[in-house]
Amino acid sequence: MDFHGIDLNLLVAFDALASERNVTRAATRVGVSQPAMSAALSRLRTLLGDPLFLRSANGLLPTQRARDLAGPVAAALRQIESAMMSKPAFDPANAVLTFNLGLPDYPSFVLLPTLLSALEVQAPGVTLNVHAVNGRDAAIELLDSGVIDAAISVPAAEEDGRIKARPLLRDEFVTVLASDHPAARAGLDLPAYLELQHVLVSPEGHLYGLVDRALAEQGLKRRLALTLPHMFAVPPIIAQTRMTSTILKRAALHAQASHQLAILPPPLALPEIVFDLMWHRRSDTHAAQSWLRDLLAAQAATVDASSGTRAIRR
Repeated sequence: MDFHGIDLNLLVAFDALASERNVTRAATRVGVSQPAMSAALSRLRTLLGDPLFLRSANGLLPTQRARDLAGPVAAALRQIESAMMSKPAFDPANAVLTFNLGLPDYPSFVLLPTLLSALEVQAPGVTLNVHAVNGRDAAIELLDSGVIDAAISVPAAEEDGRIKARPLLRDEFVTVLASDHPAARAGLDLPAYLELQHVLVSPEGHLYGLVDRALAEQGLKRRLALTLPHMFAVPPIIAQTRMTSTILKRAALHAQASHQLAILPPPLALPEIVFDLMWHRRSDTHAAQSWLRDLLAAQAATVDASSGTRAIRR
């Protein structure tokens, strides 16, 4: 028998008829009308080539074929119901699986150490496979295709129904100079800032960034000497040149060249930067992925809580 295209609701109707031995009561049990239940019985008879239930003074009497089917069909329906209603638990301590994360340079640097430390303790059998993503569009493409389970990126300008998100990490901008730079000692106001050559971090390769937009609102422009895709390449360059760069605070504080830098407040108003945790709607209720998202949020909260442990050097 070919079951392709068969309405499995017919099995629910059969189970009700086998239990109730009455079309009206079976219809009530299933929540359909009596004519709908009669139609289901007619379809079952055609499908199975057997009358299944015969009318009698005591209600419907099952044929031998119906009696043979009643137990297996009831058991199958209970198993399907159990599978559909249960929410599988996720046991991180005993899990052996791989999570795929889409991460730009910045969250990889600031979040992976504490995340891996937590995984060693809570889920030693879990492997992380990190995919480099440059920008939100690239992250969404990988989420859509199922290549990654979650990503971290800047928030979207508009909400997208298929992609879910929650704020994860926050940071602020600082301006960095070599510690022996004359401007670091004299104080960096906006005119002095504009006299310097600047390094722009742009993962997408743009020649115009957030600082440039803020300056343009005042009718001002800076001089770019270098653009880079990776923020954490900036501190050693700044430490050995007379250039400057405006980057996120953690990238400056945790760089190996940090002790060679003057880390200053930017001489213009810049917004706080938020990174979102993103995932696809299809994995929203998946137990393992939900656990991973909660772990990421917990570790990010730890990182945010410790972000002020070192003061900006003026």
